[in-house]
Amino acid sequence: MTLESLNLMSVAPELALFALVVLVMLIEIVTRSQAKSLVHMVSVAGLLTLSLWLLQEAAFVVSSVGMNGMVVVDLMGHLLKSGASLTTAVALIYCRRSLEHEGMGFGEFHLFALFSLLGGFVMISANHLLVVYLGIELLTLSLYAAVALRRDSAISTEAAMKYFVLGALASGFLLYGMSMLYGATGSLEIPIIQDKLSMGRADRLVVVFGAVFLVAGLAFKLGVVPFHMWVPDVYQGAPTATTLLIGAAPKFAAFAVLIRLLVSGLIGVAIDWQQMLLVLCVLSLVVGNLVAIMQTNVKRILAYSTIAHMGFMLLAISSGVLGEQVDGAVNAYAASMFYIVTYALTALGSFGVILLASEKGVPFETLDDFKGLAKTRPELSWIMLILVFSLAGIPPMVGFSAKLAVLESAVSAGYLELAVFAVMASLVGAFFYLRIVKTLFFDEPLSPPPSTPLCGIQRSVLSANALAVLLLGILPGPLMAWCVAAIRLSLSS
Repeated sequence: MTLESLNLMSVAPELALFALVVLVMLIEIVTRSQAKSLVHMVSVAGLLTLSLWLLQEAAFVVSSVGMNGMVVVDLMGHLLKSGASLTTAVALIYCRRSLEHEGMGFGEFHLFALFSLLGGFVMISANHLLVVYLGIELLTLSLYAAVALRRDSAISTEAAMKYFVLGALASGFLLYGMSMLYGATGSLEIPIIQDKLSMGRADRLVVVFGAVFLVAGLAFKLGVVPFHMWVPDVYQGAPTATTLLIGAAPKFAAFAVLIRLLVSGLIGVAIDWQQMLLVLCVLSLVVGNLVAIMQTNVKRILAYSTIAHMGFMLLAISSGVLGEQVDGAVNAYAASMFYIVTYALTALGSFGVILLASEKGVPFETLDDFKGLAKTRPELSWIMLILVFSLAGIPPMVGFSAKLAVLESAVSAGYLELAVFAVMASLVGAFFYLRIVKTLFFDEPLSPPPSTPLCGIQRSVLSANALAVLLLGILPGPLMAWCVAAIRLSLSS
């Protein structure tokens, strides 16, 4: 293995993030008395710098491979890493006050967030099945620990155990699927698997069975039905700060793995995994939207909302290739990328409202807690209104543009009935979103006005978050153009 084949610049973002992890760890060890503020500032500043650097490099990146073909460098990877870094930085800003109020390990939480992001980076760049698995394990093991970080809470401990046990089962599915692909093709490198499939030098039946296990494992990571059972329990049981980590940045990594494995590696059996994704899509839209109606805990409502939204995203991925026809592939996969980016942005703000509305020792999680919030915290109520409208797909919020792009790709692929079904499911889902709005603005508050004023930085970032959701809905063109370019270059490399 030569130095040229390693090409260390191909993993420069991972090395930079790892250096940030080491720096934060050293600060936590050396400056115990001032560790909280310094750890927070260094983490956020480092992530924002990394995000801006990746975004700048994206304009000049040339698709290539490195580390002896185990990682890939392309525009899609840079954009997803930049988005994941930005969402993690914003999540840490939202979480700061909550971490202090709940008495959780402040430095430990920041380290878990950074390690999970590092795992996401590895997943996004993966060009080899074992690299995919290593990235997934680094991400999920960090999140398991973050869920259990509130040691005195039985609910958090139970949620962490459920997450860990079911996550281990999903990892087993992934490994078994990878072993079947290796047996059928003799390689773990994604491009070689694709080449052998296209040349007919792989046992197609074994590859299809391997794809079944891969889809099952990835479906767990996305939280789609019937692999969703961990999502509502973990979202509710975990500290809200950890729920925010789970609900935003990891979605970028999961999307990247779907594209790398299924589209780039297993396009030769697309007709088989597409049918599986369509079934997962329909089940997720039904369960996510119907079961959310019966929930009274806002974190569980957002959990079932996540399930439904991931089903919508799978509809776009399933619309990319029809048999041998690849005409609409770029637009369909770009629509799914646009959807995942905008959903992560909206979910980030939604959990941010929950965090900032909470008082010390008084969680803010149920619909009763939201009653009359417009009278006690009007700024948070209007921000939540924008975010909820986006989740419901009401124009001019970005959620409407994202849903429209997915529906266009589904109709172009001939899935007219599925597109109509998705619209009907969204109309059902609009009920529980509008119920949140009704609770905010038309119910009388059950508790006195909060005594703790909002932090200026947190309020400014949350306002910018909501403004981005609104502006991207009015002007979705630039972001969609980036997504189209990223997918086109990724598929052509």
